[in-house]
Amino acid sequence: MIPRIDKSRHTPAWQTALMQAVGSVDELLCLLHIDAAKSDIRRFSRDFPLRVPRGFVARMEPGNIHDPLLRQVLPLPEEDRQHTGFLPDPLREADAMPVPGLLHKYRGRALLTLTGACAIHCRYCFRRHFPYAEANPLSGNQARALEYLAAHTGIRELILSGGDPLMLPDTRLEALARALAGIPHLQTLRLHTRLPIVLPERVDSRLLAWLGELPQRVVVVVHCNHPNEIDPAVVTALRKLAQAGVLLLNQSVLLKGINAETDTLIHLSEALLAAGVLPYYLHQLDRVQGAAHFEVSDSAARALMDSLHAALPGYLVPRLVRELPDYPGKYPLWP
Repeated sequence: MIPRIDKSRHTPAWQTALMQAVGSVDELLCLLHIDAAKSDIRRFSRDFPLRVPRGFVARMEPGNIHDPLLRQVLPLPEEDRQHTGFLPDPLREADAMPVPGLLHKYRGRALLTLTGACAIHCRYCFRRHFPYAEANPLSGNQARALEYLAAHTGIRELILSGGDPLMLPDTRLEALARALAGIPHLQTLRLHTRLPIVLPERVDSRLLAWLGELPQRVVVVVHCNHPNEIDPAVVTALRKLAQAGVLLLNQSVLLKGINAETDTLIHLSEALLAAGVLPYYLHQLDRVQGAAHFEVSDSAARALMDSLHAALPGYLVPRLVRELPDYPGKYPLWP
């Protein structure tokens, strides 16, 4: 008699891929056939270590230390330099946290930082210094967060963020979604995630099943900065989300040396549309400590937007914005 296999004990493919992610600078450069001895890099970063899925590495150009995907994840000595105005908490999020892990900055919507984990460690991350251990709504604070959301009936949209919310297993996300479904004024559930881009295996049948059954409107805002990030596996994952009834938007960060060129941003918008995603935001860099070398001036950013406006239909031109601590929404920088 062949014993029955308990499928619940099987490790999902996305978790296997995550466990195999590259965590060493030397290994990353070796995979790309780049001589580490001749490269201006930081081999170690204890406070914000390297992490990048192998599928994302496969989209990088071998031998090119300036590859735009590589530059997003490669630790550089510039991270150690102090720059005026670049802070650990540039958006003062701690001031907008009535419950640990629940941010209520804007009228009509709130945000939960569900986890500090990400599938990829982007060097420009504005929450790279965020106190996730203390500010987690799921670690003893879930009841307080749900009570706050239920009491504030003006909150119509809840954003699940992190880290990356899709780093949590579906069992935990489903349980949270069921609890949120009991709050009738929460009409929209928005997920901010990079996983469909960097780890498309995450979009599996289990995720699609519970997303498709939610009573709220579901919006997924993915994070893609360069057209080279979009390969056939990513397109397939995004189209599956769309077929499940999810509205797909993209937010990018404008990054020096990575995507601050007109042609790159044009190709990004067109590649997103081909995958069923509309460009939403183009963020000016949040001035987090360690990321100053990515900054693009506002004047250069506006010139790029002028070029995009001349080359693309309006629905493919993202909104150029900056997030400010005391502004009641994203601050528009263009036109």
